[in-house]
Amino acid sequence: MQYETLNVGFAGQVATVTLNRPDVRNAFNETMIADVTSAFTALNARDDVRAVVLAANGKAFCAGADLNWMKKMAGYSDDENRADAMLLAKMLASVYRCNKPVIARVNGDAYAGGMGLIAACDIVVAVQGARFCLSEARLGLIPATIAPYVIRALGEQASRRYFTTAEAFDCVTALRLGLVSEAVDAQQLDATVQQIADTLCANGPQAVRACKQLVQDIAGRELSDALIEDTAARIARTRAGAEGREGVASFLEKRTPAWRN
Repeated sequence: MQYETLNVGFAGQVATVTLNRPDVRNAFNETMIADVTSAFTALNARDDVRAVVLAANGKAFCAGADLNWMKKMAGYSDDENRADAMLLAKMLASVYRCNKPVIARVNGDAYAGGMGLIAACDIVVAVQGARFCLSEARLGLIPATIAPYVIRALGEQASRRYFTTAEAFDCVTALRLGLVSEAVDAQQLDATVQQIADTLCANGPQAVRACKQLVQDIAGRELSDALIEDTAARIARTRAGAEGREGVASFLEKRTPAWRN
């Protein structure tokens, strides 16, 4: 998997997608948007990959949109702007909808669209010195394409504040708001990400995928009879499936389940 703006590597059952434009703080342009979408689409189809790490080279995680790309967009027609925005929206969806859990390895600041990338991930491990900002309003813009993911991550009240003020906030605040799952020293970043990846890979791969889908399908839904029936049907299917049977049998027989061999 060769890309102009990314490095993609594999270690065991874990794939790492690394943003690789450190000279512009990993700001994204049309090429990076296409590369990220392509990489996650490809990883989504691979059964040998059980977890994905989204990382970045350099001092920053992602500074949002590349300035030269933004200058180019200023001359776009309405139709061209809509088409370009849809490419960004599809990139974020490719991360969010990846059927493997995605861990964001946040090595530094994440601004604007970089916040969207983080919010689209399932687990976020960040260095304690990282800062975060939804800076669009400073430029007379709005964080529209990233909003579905950021609002899910921050919640409605915090999103109203940080969308409108465009204030930067620190990792302690990001952790309190739920955007960040773990805040660690820089020296602990890789070990923490690896520990989480190892934990994910020890679980039933089909169950992990189904758990991720379960949260996406059920979050925000009314607790109705239809929802109760849906959840009952899901666990019934899981119990009757080969992986569920193997998991229960291995537990009762005090042996390692087949997916760990």
